[in-house]
Amino acid sequence: MNGDGNGWAAGPNGARLWGRFGAAGLLLVAPHTGEILLQHRAPWTACGGTWALPGGARDSHESPADAAVREAVEETSLAPGLLRIHKVVTTAGPFDADPARPELAGGWTYSTVIATTTTQQPLAVDPNEESLELRWVHHDEVAGYPLLPAFSEAWETLADEVRLLCEKGRH
Repeated sequence: MNGDGNGWAAGPNGARLWGRFGAAGLLLVAPHTGEILLQHRAPWTACGGTWALPGGARDSHESPADAAVREAVEETSLAPGLLRIHKVVTTAGPFDADPARPELAGGWTYSTVIATTTTQQPLAVDPNEESLELRWVHHDEVAGYPLLPAFSEAWETLADEVRLLCEKGRH
């Protein structure tokens, strides 16, 4: 059902995480330029003011790739036909249900969906209200941004994947 993923799940150390069925984000790479699409999160969102990937809660019927693409299209106005999915990486979780908080779902994961633009170049984007800004950033510069903490933790591993895609895209 559309929107049934909106809600909280149990996270580690008493945290609440958005997405009853987990969450997913789109790591979109423009291989010829070495840039990725970053979202400057609106102040009212979780960790507002930080930079991260477009993404959000998964619905019960969605795969991580379906959720990441849907959320990215909603948040950036990207044309889904201009994306090519390469890999899905679980970058957080799973986190068990918390018996002390039975109202929260368990089994939460965050999946990063790694994709390239079919044009090999950055695509035009238009932010919605969840973003202060959308920006194509060279992958070597990403770590210099104030990143969402969970994205920052995953970036080193994800950066290796991005570098490989950029190498392939230049040949």
